[in-house]
Amino acid sequence: MLRAEHLSKTYVTTDWSGFLKRKKSKVEAVRDVSLEMRGGQIIGLLGINGAGKTTTIKMLSTLLQPTSGSIDVDGLDGVRDAIEIKKRINMIAGGERMIYWRLTARENLWYYGQLYGIDNKQLAQRIERLLGMVGLAEKQDIPVERFSKGMKQRLQIARGLINDPGYIFMDEPTLGLDAAIAKELRGYVKDLACKEGKSILLTTHYIQEVEELCEYVYVMDKGTVIAQGTPKELALLGMENKVLCVELHENHERLHRSLTEACQSAERNCSIIWDGKNMAYTITSSKDLSSTVAKVLLEQQAVFKKFYGQEPGLEDAIIKLSRRDKDGFFYEGTEGRDEKTA
Repeated sequence: MLRAEHLSKTYVTTDWSGFLKRKKSKVEAVRDVSLEMRGGQIIGLLGINGAGKTTTIKMLSTLLQPTSGSIDVDGLDGVRDAIEIKKRINMIAGGERMIYWRLTARENLWYYGQLYGIDNKQLAQRIERLLGMVGLAEKQDIPVERFSKGMKQRLQIARGLINDPGYIFMDEPTLGLDAAIAKELRGYVKDLACKEGKSILLTTHYIQEVEELCEYVYVMDKGTVIAQGTPKELALLGMENKVLCVELHENHERLHRSLTEACQSAERNCSIIWDGKNMAYTITSSKDLSSTVAKVLLEQQAVFKKFYGQEPGLEDAIIKLSRRDKDGFFYEGTEGRDEKTA
């Protein structure tokens, strides 16, 4: 198990305050962060840009020494035993970094295997297995510069597994990939955790990946963890109102009046929106009005196709949490978004 307790990282910067005058200031990039990674788990680390995610990962992967706090990896100290820990961890980044384009897929894996000091015979066997696993066995002798983005990212996964790590840090592994390739890579990530028992820390701006893959999520803002829990638990934080949706088979003239009277009687400020094109109602309220709506549908003998409560969204929770001020309140306002990202 990997356990980090009360991690902090402070940088000292020098600013010019006048002619030949310098002023030193401290920037606290990470403050009092604690988290755990267990075998077979996929953990999410989320937050808006500048939240401290990258600095946290660099400390967990021994690339940065924490200013304070401790990191324990299978009983090894994150600072004192950094060299030994490097053998047990690896990182997979999104985009087209961390591989050499002029080398072939096999040459890339051989090079990184040599850096880890893996025995040549064992390394050759491992390369064959990894290339087969990511579907690059037939392309192993082609220079990487001729690979598509999806093929490069599959090679990234193979490279990240070359030392058979127990802990993998994935930094936006599907960045810039089309939907089909991204789905395929998410399948690889699931298999790494479920079938091979790898412990994975995932950072991503695609909320769909978090909801599909992550068992537990930490949300960071301004260098500290502001919330943690399962994706469903966190999603509830972003849902201030309950939303019911009813889709009818056909228009029902008497239903609208009865539904409006019943819902507004149960809660005066509830909102009822009728979509005539799709013959659907959307009912928004602070209370759960499902029993009230169901009773009206039965009384009016309305034939409906669907009747369901809208699921809370993790994206809304991330945005809401990141807007809160130092006293725990939330900033007002909304913002338009084109993609389901946070």
